[in-house]
Amino acid sequence: MGGAPSFRIGILGLMDVAVVGAGTVGTALAFRLREAGHRILAVSGGSSTAERAATYLPGVPVLGPADAAREAEVVLIATPDDRIGRACESLARADALRDGGAVAHVSGATSLDVLSAAGSAGAMVLSIHPLQTLPSVDVALARLPGSAVAVTALSESGFLLGERLAVDIGGRPFRLADEAKPLYHAAAVFASNYVVSVAALAEELFGKAGLAEPVDAFLPLSRAALDNVEATGTAAALTGPVVRGDAGTVSLNLDALAGRLPSAIPAYVALAGVALGLGERSGRLSPEGRAAVEEVLDRWK
Repeated sequence: MGGAPSFRIGILGLMDVAVVGAGTVGTALAFRLREAGHRILAVSGGSSTAERAATYLPGVPVLGPADAAREAEVVLIATPDDRIGRACESLARADALRDGGAVAHVSGATSLDVLSAAGSAGAMVLSIHPLQTLPSVDVALARLPGSAVAVTALSESGFLLGERLAVDIGGRPFRLADEAKPLYHAAAVFASNYVVSVAALAEELFGKAGLAEPVDAFLPLSRAALDNVEATGTAAALTGPVVRGDAGTVSLNLDALAGRLPSAIPAYVALAGVALGLGERSGRLSPEGRAAVEEVLDRWK
């Protein structure tokens, strides 16, 4: 994929920006960039885009993708991941990308290779990805300030542009290599999606134990665990029977799961294995304690 030696955007100045795929994330980014002084020339998107634009981007036209992008210095493609490549190729075929401009996508997992058509058209290619969950525009606007933002580019100029955009949406940019994006995204899945999945298991189990409002009961515990991670790091924050080497309690837990929710056993065993390694690295789990817990876990694999 070629670079863009004719890149002419004034990174330190204000820019003309278009957003292709102005859903929740694209609309929130456009709002923050407009607030920072950049000019949002136009947005494009699906059936709800016009309503979102009227609410959050009054005065910004809603156009087709090519018409939205044609005059922009920076085009943000905020479509679902599997549509980024097609959107970029469509813009390139329509001659809607400025030579010396830039095209950025906002996916955490997708390589810059999907923007190859933009690179061939003479545009700088990059990505910016807020490391945050953004379920609605209002929530996104509240959460973007202070969030870490991954910036991936093929050149120093691309990184500088991405960092500028990240700062202007209120984020804290960090540089991420293109080849590291799938691993980075897997880490994000553990940090967010699987936290919710584990919480759902806890909710079901607390319910089976007789708690009428399980989420209200365990949220303070979950929040305290994350507060401890922030204060002391993951290794020191780990508590519970595994790090104590309490094989008897682990066995009781698994017996209870077998009786009430057998489908939770594989998750418990897998996470206990992770906790064993963490406990050992923390220096708080003795070899004897680890061996005792492993003996229990092995019976349930």
